[in-house]
Order: sequence, then C-alpha cells, then structure tokens
Amino acid sequence: METPEHVLKQYWGYDQFRLPQADIINNVLKGRDTVALLPTGGGKSVCFQVPALIMEGICLVITPLIALMEDQVSQLKRRGIAALAIHSGMSRSEIDVALDNCSYGKIKFLYLSPERIQTEMFQARVQKMHVNLIAIDEAHCISQWGYDFRPSYLLISDLRELKPEVPVIALTATATKKVKDDIIDKLSLKTPGIYKKSFARENLSFVVRKTENKEKLLLQVVKKVNGAAIVYVRSRRAAEKLSEWLTKSGVTATYYHAGLTYHKRSEYQKKWIEGETRVVVATNAFGMGIDKANVRTVIHMDIPETLEAYYQEAGRAGRDGKKSYAVVICHPIDVKTVREKVEQSQPEIAVLKKTYQALSNYLQLAEGSAMGESFDFDLITFSNRYELKPIITYAALKKLEEQGLIQLNESFYRPSKVHFLVEKKRLYEFQVANDHFDHLIKGLLRLYGGELFSTYVNISESQIGRAVGWNMSETKIALDQLHKMQLLDYEQASEIPQITFLMPRQDADRLPLDKARLEERRNLALTKMEAMIEYVEQSHRCRTQFIQSYFDEETFSTCGVCDVCLDKKKKENQTEIKDYHNQILLLLKQRPMTSDELEKEVNPSDQELLIEVIREMLDANEINYDEFWVLRIT
Repeated sequence: METPEHVLKQYWGYDQFRLPQADIINNVLKGRDTVALLPTGGGKSVCFQVPALIMEGICLVITPLIALMEDQVSQLKRRGIAALAIHSGMSRSEIDVALDNCSYGKIKFLYLSPERIQTEMFQARVQKMHVNLIAIDEAHCISQWGYDFRPSYLLISDLRELKPEVPVIALTATATKKVKDDIIDKLSLKTPGIYKKSFARENLSFVVRKTENKEKLLLQVVKKVNGAAIVYVRSRRAAEKLSEWLTKSGVTATYYHAGLTYHKRSEYQKKWIEGETRVVVATNAFGMGIDKANVRTVIHMDIPETLEAYYQEAGRAGRDGKKSYAVVICHPIDVKTVREKVEQSQPEIAVLKKTYQALSNYLQLAEGSAMGESFDFDLITFSNRYELKPIITYAALKKLEEQGLIQLNESFYRPSKVHFLVEKKRLYEFQVANDHFDHLIKGLLRLYGGELFSTYVNISESQIGRAVGWNMSETKIALDQLHKMQLLDYEQASEIPQITFLMPRQDADRLPLDKARLEERRNLALTKMEAMIEYVEQSHRCRTQFIQSYFDEETFSTCGVCDVCLDKKKKENQTEIKDYHNQILLLLKQRPMTSDELEKEVNPSDQELLIEVIREMLDANEINYDEFWVLRIT
C-alpha cells in the first residue's frame, strides 16, 4: 500500500504534512470515523483526499456550495485525479452519465450537494459503488446551532444507512463545542477520533481601529503594510467604488463580487493572485477556494454578522506563516448598521408566505409540481415585478432555504458541455453522409478525444471554431443542430443563479414552516451578532483569547500581538518605547532602511513593540515609506 507521504508528494508536491493532518489521515486509513476542526487555510481537503487515493474505491464528498464543488473538481483534475460533481445545476441526463461513470468507471471522487442523496437515481446507483470514504465538508451546516444551518445536511444520515460500513470524516473550520457535539450526534459517528487545531494564529495580529473617516484609515493601513491585501465590504457597489478610489489614491486595486460575469471575475482574480494588483476589494463572495499564501492584510470595512464568518475571512491572511494583519475598521454608527442588517435577515412569517407565493407565480408553478426542478432566477427582475425590496426578498429566500423548501444557488459559472449520444459506428455513418458536420465532429474528437462518448466534456466554442475555421456563431448553430438531431447533447454555458424546489410547490397559506425553529434561529443570529459587536467594542481582553474562548478553547495565554495586547505593552514599557523611537530616528538619519533592516539594526527584545512604534511614527508622519517600501525621515 502507498504511504500518505508518497501520495502527498506525488500529487501535491509537498514533503510533509502540517499538524495534525498526518494523525487525521492515519485515523481514516484505520477505517474509523473522524471529526477534523481545522481553521481556514489548515488544509482540510488533504485530510480526506490523501486517504481516499490510497484506498480502493470512490470517495463521496458532501459539500453545500456548487462553485466550491466545481473548483475542487477542477483542482483534482489538474493533478491527474479523476473527479466528478453532481448538483442541481445539471440536467438529468448529465447526472445519469456521471453516476454511471462512478459505478463502472475509475472515478476517485464524487462531489455532491446533500439534497442529491434522497433522489431515487442516486440511491439506486450508490448501491453499486465501491465507496471507500464519506467526507462531509462544512460539517457545521448539519447543526441548527451552527451559523450556516442547512436542513438538507440532515439527509446525510440516509447515506450512512445505505453504506453503514464506510467510515465518515466530518470537516469544518468553525465549530463551538455545541456544534461539534451536534455533528457527532446527527451523523451517528461511532467513537470518532476528534482532531482540533488551536484557533490561535501566532503570526496573525488581530486589530480593531475606530475612526470617523474609514477610507482615510484604510489608505493608511494598505500603504503601511506591504504585500497583498483583501478588503471586505458589504455591497457590490461599495466594492467597485472603493477599488476605484484606491487606484486613484496610488494603490493598485481591483474588485470582485457575484454580479460580475465569470470571465470578469476570473480576470480580476488572476490579476490579484499574480500580483498585478495589490488589493482586491470584495464582498464575501470572494475567498472560498482561493489559495494565495502571501496575503499580508485582510481588512473589514463593515462589522461582520458573526465571529465564525469573520474568523474564516480574516484567516485568509498569512497562510504562509509570516507576519500578517486582520483589521476591522469601524465607525461609531457601524454597530447600529449591523444590528439593522441582522434584523432584516430575520423576516416575519407573513413575508415568507408572500415571497413564496410570488415565487410560485413568477415561475408559473401549479401546486404539487416542481419537486427537484431547477429554474433560472434573477432577484432584481423578480423583486421589481412584484414590487418587493431586494434585501428583504433575499433574506426571505434564505429563510425558505433554511426551512428546506427551496435551494438558492447564487451565480456560478457552468461552462458549455458536449456528450455524444450515439456509438462510434453510428456517428461515422452520419459523418460520411453529412460532409458539413464531418468537419465539426472531427474537430471535436481532435480537441477532446474519446471521452466525449463516455461523459459530458467541458468545451470552448471559440476554440472549436478556430480548429475548424468557423466563427463562434456558426459553431454554436452547428452544435445546436447536432443536438436537435439527437447525435449529441449540447448544453450552452450559463452563469445565471438558480432556484431548486426541494419540496413540491406548496399552498403558500399552509406553508409547512417550523415556527419554533425560526424563532430559535432568530435568537441565535442575534446572539452571534452581539458576540461580534462585543469583540469589536471591547478593549480589555486579548483578541485572539476572545476568539479562542468563543470557540470553547479556554486559555490564559495572550497573543502579545493584537491591538489590545500592544496597548498594554505600551503602558508598561514607556522607557523601551522611547528608546526604540530614538534609535529609529538615529538610524534613519544615517540612511533610509526597510523595516526588516531597521529591525536587524535595533535588535529589539520585543519585535511587536518595535513594529508598533514604527506604526505610530508613520501615523504621526515622522517617517514614511517611499514607493520602494523603504523608510525615510519625513
């Protein structure tokens, strides 16, 4: 049997695992149930992908986000690993072919959304699959005490009944003790190995800065901390405006939100990842699946709604282990704003019924119909037609999703796909008789090979057109004609959001809503929001210690690098601070230096205190950075 280390080196190029990845993998290889609580950037995927590659059979991966699912499948394929995904954005025929390949082919990973588990098609095929592992990603979604509860996750217990002998690994980045216990209970895990990495990040300095002018302070922060930065904002418009303002202020910036086309999102993301732009200003649509290790700063321009969401987003800084910052910049009115936003996200039952009725009318659905069907959906068009407020409507749709009635899949890119529906002999006969289409079919086979006969293959119409000497419009028309002749199945690219009905269309007046759960979720949302507000407003407790305590990791240690710890140090070390201040001035009078050179010359007993003195001197305009990130006396 191959060793985990050999597989890691072969497919990922790393020589050794991070703690506690090796222990988790060994527990899985022993056939035991496992719970892995690893912070953002802790390498959760490797914990199930490595053992699944070693063991015979296929690994089922349950994950809630289609965009993330597709991203993981693409990453595995780039590494030469056979992987597929099935979700509500696919046609019945495409799902049918994918499941066939999992039953009889050499697929190693099948990613699926939890609601797929209950479909007859899946339940019939999974019996034929040699499943080696069931991996539950974002496992906190199974708990109603989690910040992102999804009722469809409760269906995973059905999978355990279908494959009782298969080990299960549950993975999450953020879980309190209550959520962890709920994960174990709801998944019926048998004496699981529980592996937890501390929520403390030694290289990450958590900072809260209060100001009357947030944009001015943002500019100061990004100008003082070298390297890549993510700036999180609440709205798409804010992302675009702030990006434009930063660029005009001399900081290379781009923006990212779900309202952009797939190609624009890819272009802007690539520029930031490759360092063409230093800063990306984004909504929370950005970050999942992004593997950029050298992010030096993550800045939140609005107070997040939960500490779970904040910790996950802030944790995208400093994955390379080097000194990094997670900063919340807030105005006194921001506390009122976040309270209003959370209140808006908990609409009354009457609003849920009205939204559901409008949705049924919009899609022209009869009662009892549409079970498992997906429909393209535009929130703004829908809201305008029924004179609804988009913010309230979106919140109502999320609540209907939380109640297990619908699923809202926000914008994700589905590339064009082709799959031959006839055997090679029949296709050849058609080519001989149809010279015009022969040229196109040869081009398809040349570009994408025999895989077109066994599965759906992502294609590029422009690439095909270049190969056969046609323009893109001619290529699409010809592919559509072949589709109508039932020689191939051709699905054109789309990135329109979709709504899937998880239950047959109901009578809105008798909508099966769990009022007790709605009230529980409302109270939970308010409690989590107040914890986030307390984190921002308090100035007496180490911020890392505060986060650890929230996640039930009690400690008496302090980080020594957050703004609260540094304020305490400054009060206790005024003599040392004055000494650092004088040394910095003396050294910079002799010659300009980088902060690293300055640190080497001063050789401080407390590195963080020296960095704080440099920051204060920059704030006071005693010193400044030039365009090459060299410090000079002003």
